[in-house]
Amino acid sequence: MTTFEVVFIATPALGNLVPLVEFANLLTKHDPRFSATVLTIFMPQRPLINTYVQSRASSPANLRILHLPTVDPPPPDQYQSSIAFLSLHIQNHKHHVKNALLSLLPSDSNSPVRLAAVFVDMFCGSLIDVAAELSVPCYLFFASSASFLGFTLHLPRPDSLDSESEFSIPSFKNPVPKSVLPSFVLDANDASPWFSYHARRYRETKGIVVNTLGELEPHALPSLHDDSLLPRVYPIGPVVDLAGSAGWDPNPVQYKRIMEWLDRQPAASVVLLCFGSMGSMKADQVEQIAIGLERAGVRFIWALREPPKAQLEDPRDYLNEVDVLPDGFLKRTAGIGLVCGWVPQAKVLGHEAVGGFVSHCGWNSILESLWHGVVVATWPVYAEQHLNAFQMIRELGLAVEISVDYRVGGDLVRAEAVEKGVRSLIEGSDELRRKVKEMSEKCKSALVEKGPSYNNLVSLIQELTS
Repeated sequence: MTTFEVVFIATPALGNLVPLVEFANLLTKHDPRFSATVLTIFMPQRPLINTYVQSRASSPANLRILHLPTVDPPPPDQYQSSIAFLSLHIQNHKHHVKNALLSLLPSDSNSPVRLAAVFVDMFCGSLIDVAAELSVPCYLFFASSASFLGFTLHLPRPDSLDSESEFSIPSFKNPVPKSVLPSFVLDANDASPWFSYHARRYRETKGIVVNTLGELEPHALPSLHDDSLLPRVYPIGPVVDLAGSAGWDPNPVQYKRIMEWLDRQPAASVVLLCFGSMGSMKADQVEQIAIGLERAGVRFIWALREPPKAQLEDPRDYLNEVDVLPDGFLKRTAGIGLVCGWVPQAKVLGHEAVGGFVSHCGWNSILESLWHGVVVATWPVYAEQHLNAFQMIRELGLAVEISVDYRVGGDLVRAEAVEKGVRSLIEGSDELRRKVKEMSEKCKSALVEKGPSYNNLVSLIQELTS
């Protein structure tokens, strides 16, 4: 029997790596003829990635993780933005990626093992060259939304940013206001040119796998199918790591404390505030959140994390939250609130006590909240999150708004908006809650046999094995 090896390469960021590994897992579970090798890129500034990778050492036999040899980071004079740094850092691994692929190519033409494909993610455009050189089919795995994929293919021109207040993007039904454009478009540095480079390379792949489903993005996906210059798009989502960081949690004592606290709360009574693996707030914004929470009087879990010390580092848990919170806040909210650092978000969202989610609107977090039927209040912070928030509120009507255009270092989100947002999550619209529950069912049914995402996966497997 012929067996098929598939190689996956992701940007060294949790939001990119985790869904890629879950997709590799989905593929190998669906068809036992497949084995997956995930090539990982080391970044010492991001210890959580290394913790996650180590936890996957005991993955099933047909899914293995290989560390690429360490490469010196690009010197600071070669980049201005973190996107440029990541793009250059990944590009500098081309030689090691080639060697890894060569080691997986069968030496005998009669071998029953075939290297069927290489999957790269959104910042790995330069690695398409390596697959082409070795005549291995190359696919894109896009961990964000179809609407954002369409946005990258139609980035607003730099000369239009000053003169236009909104932009027509084919993957969005409504005009996109300038206020929700990602920072990499608005900032005058090297981030936008690098994004344009990657988007051009996407068109060279054999196919694009997107972590979404047709029922969630009924406008964006057809707009991509209508693009005659784009390869076939396979929506196979939602691919969600339902165990989340609970399986590799850096702080198991805190995980136990959180889950035991949730077990004591009434059903659908708790709001989770969490801003992602890269999300953090400065002291003045923390104060406004605390005031808003206290005024709202709702039960809450707040994942409070300290801003990173350097550009490429992850946020860290505060050594002492008391230093940044208003005097007496922890005592006054002790009966209804829990302030902590890193939280096992997927497990918390799946707990019956959680009734709302103040989210940075990373795509993985949106999919997790929809899977569990938890209503989101939008508070985007970085990357494409402002566009995700815009889509959830304006395009889909599946969220409430705290903010859609918050910028770190810009205007504060005031306590009044926080109070209104968290209250609306617990006391708000039954119609919105019904719509979110309905989408939750669609997410789950998309993946079962004969569901639309299941069928797209089958089509992809047929292409990989043909």
